Amino acid sequence: MVDAFVPYERHPACGVCPARRFPLEEFDVAERPSRDFPFNPEDGHRYTADGAPVCVHPDKVGVPAARYKSDGISLTAELALPDSADELAEYLREVLHGAAPGVLDALVEKAASEIGSPFPGSQCD
Repeated sequence: MVDAFVPYERHPACGVCPARRFPLEEFDVAERPSRDFPFNPEDGHRYTADGAPVCVHPDKVGVPAARYKSDGISLTAELALPDSADELAEYLREVLHGAAPGVLDALVEKAASEIGSPFPGSQCD
């Protein structure tokens, strides 16, 4: 069996989210609910016209909206570091806390490699 993208219970993803059943490559993520992704009351999921399961809460699963399954898109970890070192700890706490398990390691590595340049002397330097 393939691991779900969100394998643990205390993650903010909805209980019926496809992220709790499938790896990221097996579902799409939309910005919000839409008639383009009708709800199937039999299993509680939304689907594209081609039958790909759809998560409609990218903020809850911690990934940007994209057609991961439908278009074969791979996830990349992106950071937008704040302008001030004073905001860095809070920014990282928010980003890492909301990140899905499939992205967490990549975000930590990216943060460790990017923080030293704009914020010399930080704990990640």
